[in-house]
Amino acid sequence: MRRTACLLTVPLTVALLAGCSSSGGSGKSTATTPPAASASAVAVPSPVASASPMPSVSGEFGSKATITLPSEQPGGQFVVSVVSEGSGPEVKKDDWVTVNYTVKDWTSGKDLSSSYDDKGKPQLYQAGTGQLVPAFDQSVVGKKTGSRLLVVAPPAAGFGSQGSTALGVGKDDTVVFVLDVVGTVAPDTTIPGDIVQPPANAPQVKDNGKAAPTITVPSGQQPPADLQQYVLVKGTGPEVQSGQTLLVQYTGVVWADGKEFDSSWNHGGAQPMQVGTGSLIKGWDQGLVGKNVGSRVMLVVPPSLGYGDQASGSIPANSTLVFVIDILEAV
Repeated sequence: MRRTACLLTVPLTVALLAGCSSSGGSGKSTATTPPAASASAVAVPSPVASASPMPSVSGEFGSKATITLPSEQPGGQFVVSVVSEGSGPEVKKDDWVTVNYTVKDWTSGKDLSSSYDDKGKPQLYQAGTGQLVPAFDQSVVGKKTGSRLLVVAPPAAGFGSQGSTALGVGKDDTVVFVLDVVGTVAPDTTIPGDIVQPPANAPQVKDNGKAAPTITVPSGQQPPADLQQYVLVKGTGPEVQSGQTLLVQYTGVVWADGKEFDSSWNHGGAQPMQVGTGSLIKGWDQGLVGKNVGSRVMLVVPPSLGYGDQASGSIPANSTLVFVIDILEAV
């Protein structure tokens, strides 16, 4: 949970996804949704599966692609071509998708960014929502997880007439992307499995399937002074690292009265957030780092690791908070 009572969407931190103003992005997380590229204000051409001329791609899914440009100039089409088709689930509109990418500017011939470069990382974003440049936003919808895509983005499907200083994309440049669709998560996804209940003096949790779990605070029990962490369902994924962006479902109640004050189920489902960087309350930063992806975790957060002596929305000052959090993805 963020330092405000309402959890907002974490913006994507790479300029090629974030709308690409000419000044570029700062790379810092803020509590606002990234703007769509200004190109989205003009008509985006319908994508086609092939065109002439076309770049060629070498390399395997899961490794940095080599993009070879033809000698001719681009023809202006928005191309989404399946280089190799995966066997995983199909990406649907509004799914959260994880994508590795390699990017080249066709107009200048320059190699740009790649998530396979040193310190690069996959991008996690919600497909088909109009928040990102169409080359990313639209191209993955309907494609299978495990697929490698070649995307040729004319300005209307990319960075528009302003380009992107942050990426080195010039005015009216056509940009070529190779996208590896690593995974997809539906917004209503929750962690399945039998819950291992915490001790009787701790809150108890009832699973409700696709709905928010029910948290029952023990009657007459004083809240603990320190952070309490319980793994209700242990996942089999990698351990969460500080600085990663997590995709989570969560619900939270106040210990004192057991009332729910916030839940991702009430505002769109799974939410992204960056952990271990101070953008969340300390209880989340301390309690989620080191847990396995695929886990359902309960955190009992004392005021010193929550909102302290300040009220926040419907949360009174000096409140102990109880959260159940499903860790769906980490990038």
